[in-house]
Amino acid sequence: SVGEGVTDLQPGGHVLPIFTGECGECPHCHSEESNMCELLRINTERGGMILDGESRFSINGKPIHHFLGTSTFSEYTVVHSGQVVKINPKAPLDKVCIVSCGLTTGLGATLNVAKPKKGQSVAVFGLGAVGLGAAEGARIAGASRIIGVDLNSNRFEEAKKFGVTEFVNPKEHNKPVQQVIAEMTNGGVDRSVECTGSV
Repeated sequence: SVGEGVTDLQPGGHVLPIFTGECGECPHCHSEESNMCELLRINTERGGMILDGESRFSINGKPIHHFLGTSTFSEYTVVHSGQVVKINPKAPLDKVCIVSCGLTTGLGATLNVAKPKKGQSVAVFGLGAVGLGAAEGARIAGASRIIGVDLNSNRFEEAKKFGVTEFVNPKEHNKPVQQVIAEMTNGGVDRSVECTGSV
């Protein structure tokens, strides 16, 4: 269902929640290189809805706080319309729910921010869902070498399906991983994407 004033969504439509919402009007939403919406950016301290700060959930009369504006661990949720994105109604919901965050995050970061050019080299640090999305983005962009870096060598075979051409497990080397990559590439890669969550 949709609330009063919502015009871009229809009742019964298929959507995915996004905790990095987009109001569609601020400078960040109009930028190709930012997703930090001034209204709906990630805020772990906000426990209610944007407009009134109140919760839309309760149990036994006690309010339950919203989480990241989506509260997706609940069976039903109430979200700001800028925190959902329309998807093709033919897409299988049991599949798209899994790729909605991780895969699109890595893919979007690579295609929209790193922007590797055809023939360039890319290193992807971390080959979880976000890293596989980043590798796929590099493949789509036409990168000639996509070097996957991960501490778990079991991930390497699956990563080939997403375009990874070479693999480095830092535990298998007695020098810093950046030095290993610099030696592999005659000085370093053209782009690198960090997908381990370790700044």
